[in-house]
Amino acid sequence: MLSVIIEAGNDEEGLARTLASLVSGAVEGLVRNVVVRDSGFAGGMKTVADHAGCVWVVGGIGEAVQAAKGDWVLLLEPGARLLDGWTEAVAVHIGRSAMAARFSRDRSERTPFLARIFRKPGPLAQGLLLSRRQALTLSRHAHDAPAIGRGQALKTLPAVILPAPSHDAPGRLASP
Repeated sequence: MLSVIIEAGNDEEGLARTLASLVSGAVEGLVRNVVVRDSGFAGGMKTVADHAGCVWVVGGIGEAVQAAKGDWVLLLEPGARLLDGWTEAVAVHIGRSAMAARFSRDRSERTPFLARIFRKPGPLAQGLLLSRRQALTLSRHAHDAPAIGRGQALKTLPAVILPAPSHDAPGRLASP
């Protein structure tokens, strides 16, 4: 039903935290497979992905989307964590809508005022949920996962995500 794609960064611990937050979705049968894309500086990320049973893809984001088995794709940054209730929100959204969606930000962790003004979050900071068909179309012209997320009209799901710290997210500083 749902495939998760994570671009490998250089933070094995962050990837492990993200994978741990997906366990409830796998147990409930929502997560069909997890694809980790080697973005060029993977280091020990492949070992973490292999131990978790993920599919490891070397190549562009198009190859990662091709490896997705689900009808829907969830793009996440390594280090992002989905909080309780995310499986229900995703299942309801998938059942009712064809529109792309993102998760709600955690309101308990306040970003300082100046950081909110001067630091624009990356396109995957809140995750990106879209149909596999849409992901395949967008990946033809994208070089990485954040490029797929730029400029999308998104619905915000009632489930919460703790975004990856900015130093863990590849492409986050490269946002236009």
